[in-house]
Amino acid sequence: MLQLGQNAPVFTLPDADMQAVKLASFLGKKNIVLYFYPRDNTPGCTMEAAEFSDHEGEFGRCNCVILGVSRDDCLTHAAFRDKHGLSIGLLSDPEGEVCRRYGVLQEKEMDGVRRESLVRSTFVIDKKGVIRHAAYGVNPRHHAQEIYDVVRKLKS
Repeated sequence: MLQLGQNAPVFTLPDADMQAVKLASFLGKKNIVLYFYPRDNTPGCTMEAAEFSDHEGEFGRCNCVILGVSRDDCLTHAAFRDKHGLSIGLLSDPEGEVCRRYGVLQEKEMDGVRRESLVRSTFVIDKKGVIRHAAYGVNPRHHAQEIYDVVRKLKS
């Protein structure tokens, strides 16, 4: 698990439009809310993405970008975004490489088979690339408001 004060692992992942998004491109310019969620179109994940999209303007006024990451592919992300009118960036990590670097994958045993499952988690990264907030196993309901309260306290 990542800790407060650590440098956030940098990465490049494709978004719903298959465009490369580099974490490094925001450094020095914007704070980042990076949240990991299990799967597109599930009730909790839809609620969380919709709440972040609904509050995107408030985050923007705090000079902050919101990026959601799951292991779904880009086409699934695009359909999810379009179906629910989402405005935040959705990044695809099908191999789970970035998920592992952020410590959000856990092995679980189901019916005698060990599988990796993604733990809903959120990181607030400041403009210098330092993790200022890390939460694992979050509840999606009202999570965007909780994270907004964290972001508001960051210095622009």
